[in-house]
Amino acid sequence: MVEIDLDITRAKTLPSKYYTDPQIFESILSKFKSTWNFIGHASQFEENTVFPININQEQLVITKSQGQFSCLSNICTHRGMILQHGKECKKTLTCPYHGRTFSLDGKFKHMPEFEQAVDFPSPDDDLQNFDLEIWNDLIFISQEPKSSFSKWIKDISERMSFLDLEKMSYDSSRERNYTINANWALYVDNYLEGFHIPFVHKDLNDALEYNQYETELFENSVLQIGIAQEGVPYFDIPEGHQDSGKKIAAYYWWLYPNIMLNFYPWGLSLNLVKPITVDTTEICYSGFILDEELLGSGAGGDLDKVELEDQFIVESCQLGMKSSSYKSGRYSPTMEKGVHHFHRILTDSSD
Repeated sequence: MVEIDLDITRAKTLPSKYYTDPQIFESILSKFKSTWNFIGHASQFEENTVFPININQEQLVITKSQGQFSCLSNICTHRGMILQHGKECKKTLTCPYHGRTFSLDGKFKHMPEFEQAVDFPSPDDDLQNFDLEIWNDLIFISQEPKSSFSKWIKDISERMSFLDLEKMSYDSSRERNYTINANWALYVDNYLEGFHIPFVHKDLNDALEYNQYETELFENSVLQIGIAQEGVPYFDIPEGHQDSGKKIAAYYWWLYPNIMLNFYPWGLSLNLVKPITVDTTEICYSGFILDEELLGSGAGGDLDKVELEDQFIVESCQLGMKSSSYKSGRYSPTMEKGVHHFHRILTDSSD
């Protein structure tokens, strides 16, 4: 069992095997089912929409019927066939193998040639239903939640309450999907510190006051605050809010294990870090607009450039993790508090 010292001034970083060992990867991934996962924006779903998704190697389907959303198993309760292979509008889920049919809330409806089956149908013939919550039209699901959604989102909801988040509009043009050759945790490590900004992100460094960069730790999340340099757009924060008077250009929120909510004056860029294999990760971007006039400016101006710069770093680090000459390092007590916090959560949850 790996323990990360609570004292960051003494602690060693996560051992390299956490980024290269397939068994550790699978063990950590198995814990994801107890966390909350981002699915999409409510506006992406028309009435009677069925949308298959793969979350943490589990086949699921999101449905909308009579204005209500459900998250269901996408596995037929007869012989285990995948029910839905693509997004479409329909009023029932019908298995393409033997015709078993379900309503869009997962209830069994019909099955041919089962008239003689005893004690059929039973509740076991319904599709399994998973927890689904909606926050400002953003949809999240969990298979086995350890904590309530309201507790999980509480810190962000309270801190960002000065924004009219319910007015955010989904912008499909800001969708991005990247596949990188690196472990998912390396990508999170990189995100959780502003230490590298002057060395890796020249344009971003010109937008933020590096010596005023802030990091705050919460139970299962980290907040990084970027202060705007002169002439860079920043939030208009009302009096009475704890950040009132600060020229904040960006709030960077990370929620364990793999969700990043990046708030800029123009709106929200949401990043989902999806583990594929021990050394392959998919990064999915979604964008939600509050002020279209501010798009393309400030700390959130050129996210594609920042992403490519980060990818070079984490892919190079992945090669380093495979080297016999590296086992672990040390943390900067001033700039890597977020990384240290992540490693402590990760090792605690993977015991």
